[in-house]
Amino acid sequence: MPELAELLAVLDAAYPPAHAQSWDAVGLVCGDPGAQVDKVLFAVDPVDAVLNEALEWGAQLLVTHHPLLLKAVNGVPATNFKGRNVHRLIRGGCALLTAHTNADVARPGVSDALAEALGLSVGDPILPLPADATGRLGLGRYGELPEAEPLSAFTARVARALPATASGVRAAGDPDRPIRRVAVCGGAGDDRELLAAVRAAGVDAYVTADLRHHPASEAMEDARFGGGPALVDVAHFASEWPWLSVAAGLLAGGTVETRVSTLVTDPWTAHSR
Repeated sequence: MPELAELLAVLDAAYPPAHAQSWDAVGLVCGDPGAQVDKVLFAVDPVDAVLNEALEWGAQLLVTHHPLLLKAVNGVPATNFKGRNVHRLIRGGCALLTAHTNADVARPGVSDALAEALGLSVGDPILPLPADATGRLGLGRYGELPEAEPLSAFTARVARALPATASGVRAAGDPDRPIRRVAVCGGAGDDRELLAAVRAAGVDAYVTADLRHHPASEAMEDARFGGGPALVDVAHFASEWPWLSVAAGLLAGGTVETRVSTLVTDPWTAHSR
């Protein structure tokens, strides 16, 4: 049975903490590097339901994409959900590791997994990581379908490929527009720089999460007059879930048992029209 430190070394090599954004909080949140581990659970969010799953299964390590303590705290009293979860993990003998923006820019990382889930070939990053001389690391990925298909069919493809959520999948653009060249970005991707890059690349569609009204509206107006991609908006959780299997695969073939949580931890629970 390996020690936690051995597993951390494998995961840190794939997702170097130094590649995380300066505002991010990645790495080991709690846990003893000398503790032995034989079960590891992978999940998107460190919420109560996920902790229940980890502790009931007997996991000694929980790996999540989203941080529990993203903003600095001065203490972890069990009087709020963050402190309570830290206490639950320690009492249950389960360490917590976060791989967030360092997993976003990795290769293979969050966007590679999203592109592959959609049946795309995986190409270059949308925004390369400046520190990477190879040009292979960075945010988002370009990809291509084997054959073009209408936006309506492509939107259905995206919905089939990702976990179902209350918000579902929505698209902006002509439903009959042929889609073949695609850009994807797991997580929130309506940053001005990302949108400008995918527009300049001349892709047919851009798949990401958390598209807000104004950036989406402006992108559609730009597309009407100067060309630009159709937009496909998915749930934040759903866009990042495919990566869990990739991360779990790093520990495959060893002496630890891994599990990918299938709990839908998207915060939205109902949708009405």
